[in-house]
Amino acid sequence: MSSSRGRTSEEHRRSTEPASRSSRGRSGSPDRRVTTIVLIATMGAVAFGYDTGVLAGALPFLSQPRDAGGLGLDALAEGIVTSALVFAASLGALVGGRLADRLGRRRTLIFVSLVFAGGALGTGFAPSVESLVACRVVLGLAVGASSTIVPVFIGEIAPARRRAALVTRNQLMIVTGQLLAAVANAAIARVSSDGEAWRHMLLVSATPALLLFVGLWFVPESPRWLAMHARSAAARRVLGLIRTPGEGEHELQSVAALHERANETAGATDGTDRHPLRARWVRRLVLIGAGLGMVSQLTGVNSVMYFAPSILATSGLGTQAALTATIATGLISVLATLVGIRVLRRLGRRPIMITGLIGVASSHLLLGLAFAVPVGPAQPWLVLTLMLVLLCFVQAMVSVVFWLMTAELFPLRVRGMAAGVAVCVQWVTNGVVALLFPVAFAHLGGDVYFVFAGINVLSAWFVWRALPETRGLALEEVEGMLRRRLG
Repeated sequence: MSSSRGRTSEEHRRSTEPASRSSRGRSGSPDRRVTTIVLIATMGAVAFGYDTGVLAGALPFLSQPRDAGGLGLDALAEGIVTSALVFAASLGALVGGRLADRLGRRRTLIFVSLVFAGGALGTGFAPSVESLVACRVVLGLAVGASSTIVPVFIGEIAPARRRAALVTRNQLMIVTGQLLAAVANAAIARVSSDGEAWRHMLLVSATPALLLFVGLWFVPESPRWLAMHARSAAARRVLGLIRTPGEGEHELQSVAALHERANETAGATDGTDRHPLRARWVRRLVLIGAGLGMVSQLTGVNSVMYFAPSILATSGLGTQAALTATIATGLISVLATLVGIRVLRRLGRRPIMITGLIGVASSHLLLGLAFAVPVGPAQPWLVLTLMLVLLCFVQAMVSVVFWLMTAELFPLRVRGMAAGVAVCVQWVTNGVVALLFPVAFAHLGGDVYFVFAGINVLSAWFVWRALPETRGLALEEVEGMLRRRLG
């Protein structure tokens, strides 16, 4: 047994030595090394953001007849093409989380980056609606897996004092990817001379995937994952690179104590330590995480991110003007996320999310009223303004907390799997909204926003009842607190 474990540790040491030497060469500061690792990992978030945002600009071209360069999509086909990615992402989130627990965060992300690139190239060259949907499914698997693994990986790499700021960079890079998609869409639409502009828009999404693949060869594995898989020497080496000596020793002791407790109770008659999901407190946490996943998408944020050009065109703007105006949604998302990151340094997770959901409900109410105004030159700009206000509340106060909680809320032994469940539910809800919104908007018009307003009032109540506060605690302290409170 010890010989096998020694070989495993030696193999892992050899696999991570290039990253270690590279980190030493780049910087002598553990904080700077952590920042570099996070920057590389969040290329997955950029790809996620671009792939979910790019279709908003591509849909008007995809809807054109085939002889004009499009694929002749109708409203139902638009919903299917859009939702194919998000439903596949729900499966990718589950599978990716399980693989990350078994194989490691870094190794799984390397594989995911290749799937990302393949799916992106496939969508750009798709000859038919069927092949486009199939490639969007492949792309969705990668998007879902990365959306689970990246925040978990960052949360385990980051020191407690910087965890909120670093994990929320995942959300920042998601909205940055969406902004880049809006800018690329507008630029390509302006310079393109044919109806196949959508192909160029979709092909660009391979770039961040390839950057992620290359960059991951220069980062180490999560030290917490290594420690939980009896690779203490490798975990110590990684912590030596990304922590000060005092922080590294304290973190090793905390993880070791957690691992020792699991070993001591592995023979418990109720089987909860062999199979953590049998524990009542873990099941409750998974349900809370799943609820947060629903809450994050029932804000209706992606009815804006996916369909903003179509909505704005309906309210009176032309296609090119609507594409250009959509850049504002991406820019506001980035700025709002930056504000949210700063607010998280000062306030708890609970009050931020509850306040955000109340703001979201109010924004939807006003959007519904705006569509009741007779169509005129001011209506498109009123609708755009209210969309931007909605995005401010979602990105600054709801989304940042959701993605942070996927990294903080769950116990180490099942963190990837449990985060995968939460993100899976988020993607399923996302897919339902993406599939139904075009049809609902076609039949109800602006009244659909009154429905969103009522839903978000209920969401605020759920968060007030269920979400625990984790601010200022190390991951091991969060786990201990939740075990006592929910057990």
